Amino acid sequence: MKNPIPNSIRGMIIGAWIVSLIWLENSRALRAVRQNKVRRDMRNLVIAAPAGAVLQALEAPVSFNLANLVQTRKWGILPRTPLPPLARSIAGVILLDYTLYWWHFLTHRVPILWRFHQVHHLDQEMDATTALRFHFGEITISVLFRALQISAIGPTPKTVAVWQVFVFLCILFHHSNVRLPAAMERKIARVFITPRLHGIHHSIAPEQVNSNWSSGLSIWDWLHATLRTEPPQDEITIGVPGFLAEDQVTLGKSIMLPFHESGALPEYDRVAVRQPFGAIA
Repeated sequence: MKNPIPNSIRGMIIGAWIVSLIWLENSRALRAVRQNKVRRDMRNLVIAAPAGAVLQALEAPVSFNLANLVQTRKWGILPRTPLPPLARSIAGVILLDYTLYWWHFLTHRVPILWRFHQVHHLDQEMDATTALRFHFGEITISVLFRALQISAIGPTPKTVAVWQVFVFLCILFHHSNVRLPAAMERKIARVFITPRLHGIHHSIAPEQVNSNWSSGLSIWDWLHATLRTEPPQDEITIGVPGFLAEDQVTLGKSIMLPFHESGALPEYDRVAVRQPFGAIA
């Protein structure tokens, strides 16, 4: 089954969003750019290319065909829920976003998942290209989790398509190197994960990387007491402990890392965190 949202429409929405973020990154940078941006962006895009191919060749067909099947068989929560179609679709987007929170958590706590997810965190600076920097192995494994999500929730193919666009726009946004006015970001952060919040998650410090797990809506971190709004971005070191030299995160080493070195799981800080949005600065 094809994506219910035409490629032309998805392309226009995502393309316009990317152009806007690039313009804002160049005019209102949140974090100082220290590395050669062209070389770093090209490395991220090359890592992203096979992951994108897996999304198109494997994840998309599985997602839409399975979503169509669960509607026919009435599997999952939503097909059994007496809600009007629009409310059911909104609930589907919310539940898909919530379960993605737990997938992100698992990628940091399960050794085989961290082997691949750490490639995303190896980027020592963050911008919109970091949002694309996922290892093809992680995307391949994630198809199994996506199948579980869809089977348990029971969203329609159109709901899945809308959620995919929504979460991709969110991921591009919160990885971007865009400095928003603090007052504006505090308001946005009440609903969505922002560049400052996700910058904290990419820190090497255990108490920071183990926070802000949400990909779209920030409410999940608030509910699970994993929301952290401090420290300021200039006090954060982005990357993975043990891989902080630029020659340790070259293109070849990044792609091959999961196959010959697991890397230590991030130290897990179990202390609950729920900081006020007003602390964002």
